[in-house]
Amino acid sequence: MAYKTVQLLEAGGHDARSSTLARLAKALGLSGPEALLAGRAAREERSAAGTVALIARDGEESSWKLRLFDFVDEFRRSPDAAAVARAPGPGGAPRMLALTAAVVEALCVEKKIPVPWWCAGAPPLEKPWFVAGAESLKAAALVESPAAFRSRNVFVLANFLSRA
Repeated sequence: MAYKTVQLLEAGGHDARSSTLARLAKALGLSGPEALLAGRAAREERSAAGTVALIARDGEESSWKLRLFDFVDEFRRSPDAAAVARAPGPGGAPRMLALTAAVVEALCVEKKIPVPWWCAGAPPLEKPWFVAGAESLKAAALVESPAAFRSRNVFVLANFLSRA
């Protein structure tokens, strides 16, 4: 298998034939259903829906930020209602589900595409969450938070979805 093929597969820039995936699975020591599940999991993780699910399930404060902003950038480049239509699934941290629903809703409104049904079902947090965490920014976040965030008791600064 060519090195370039492997690079494209890793980057999600290539849909491999089943024979290519079989050879790659064999090289990794995977076989049968295990190989198919590994390939499916990798594809789902790279998709926007998979990213939404990962963010919503992720309770680790340190790892959600990079995934979230990579998703925001990708969605803005090629907005696709189908990519965010699938609900993240059970088991997520309430903060992450509320944040994910707020981000998806805000992006869909920005791109003038339908907001997925599951966003409406994401309950607001019991206690306000100020994502920035700095006491000095709370007042600004109360005023600047977009409606999609405020309605879920999540407070961010106006530039939260912007990259510097």
